[in-house]
Amino acid sequence: MNFVSLLNAMPGALAQGLIWGITAIGIYITYKVLDIADLTVDGSLGTGGAVCIMMMMSGHNVYVSMLVAMMAGMLTGLVTGIFHTFMGIPAILAGILTQLGLYSVNLKIMGKSNQAINVDKYDLMVSLRYIKNVAIYQNTILLVALVVIILIAVLYWFFGTELGSSLRATGCNAGMARAQGINTDFAKVLGLMISNGLVAFSGSLLAQYQGFADINMGRGCIVIGLAAVIIGEAVFAFFHNFAAKLLAVTLGSVIYYFVYNVVIWLGIDADLLKLLSAIVVAIFLATPYLRSKYMPKKAVKKITDGEGA
Repeated sequence: MNFVSLLNAMPGALAQGLIWGITAIGIYITYKVLDIADLTVDGSLGTGGAVCIMMMMSGHNVYVSMLVAMMAGMLTGLVTGIFHTFMGIPAILAGILTQLGLYSVNLKIMGKSNQAINVDKYDLMVSLRYIKNVAIYQNTILLVALVVIILIAVLYWFFGTELGSSLRATGCNAGMARAQGINTDFAKVLGLMISNGLVAFSGSLLAQYQGFADINMGRGCIVIGLAAVIIGEAVFAFFHNFAAKLLAVTLGSVIYYFVYNVVIWLGIDADLLKLLSAIVVAIFLATPYLRSKYMPKKAVKKITDGEGA
């Protein structure tokens, strides 16, 4: 184990963590704000990557390609939202149905299972090659960090508006939100569209970064996103402001990829990485329940012992 090789891998881990942090923010909106477990993201990430790469290969500007990729992601969220609200399908099943259909859609978009893009032939916004670029305007880490900050600022503003507050109210208590005159079905659909739009945007960045879009690039996306959300909330529990929570989610993604690279560096079998990710998510998901179940009893016992003394 060469420690220098681990240090050399850290910039890449930071860049990937920031890119996946955008996906984690999208998942945070459905999982924490709307209280919906949306599995569409496993497909919409690939949709974003596929649309962006094919748009660029057909001669479009990278920024236009990324915008269209985000719109395609929002469309996938719209489909899931219609399945859930208009057709009455449970949210988790609606996401699975959309994700399943997106496999074929993504294949049709790319024409094959994998579509590569050459950084020398196309003007990419981010790339693995640009990680250590001395030119600030072309450094992948700085550019993605700037994008994340802008997205957090926009989302913080949006969720402070009346429309954004209606989404948060729907997630907190849908029945009470309806009693206040909020169209909860519209709020759920809009939330799903925003979430999957962000995930697809992240997919467009990821495809550029790695130099290709792949039909399986979104597989396990929900696990990575949830890991980032849970780790971010656990490590940065003192963040209470909404914008700070979104930042915590992004930092949770960075921590996840740092740990991921350390695990690889330690020589652990790469086939076990998904299993380790699932175990980490399970542990962090179980922590709040276990804390609420056992911690109060310990606190009461300490108080009682103190009074007896």
